[in-house]
Amino acid sequence: MDPEKIMDGLAKELSAALKAMAKAKNVEEKLAYSQIVKNLCDSLGVFLELASEMMGFDMEEN
Repeated sequence: MDPEKIMDGLAKELSAALKAMAKAKNVEEKLAYSQIVKNLCDSLGVFLELASEMMGFDMEEN
């Protein structure tokens, strides 16, 4: 699967989760959405860190 598509999908899910968290009425719902947001951010961070590392390799080869 294309990493760019995965990152776009994660970003869209993150946006949707943040909007849902803003609309949540009680603490339990907000906690559930905050855990979802944290997990999505962690997942997106993995791809961004990998991209950063790969960019570093490209710079070193030149």
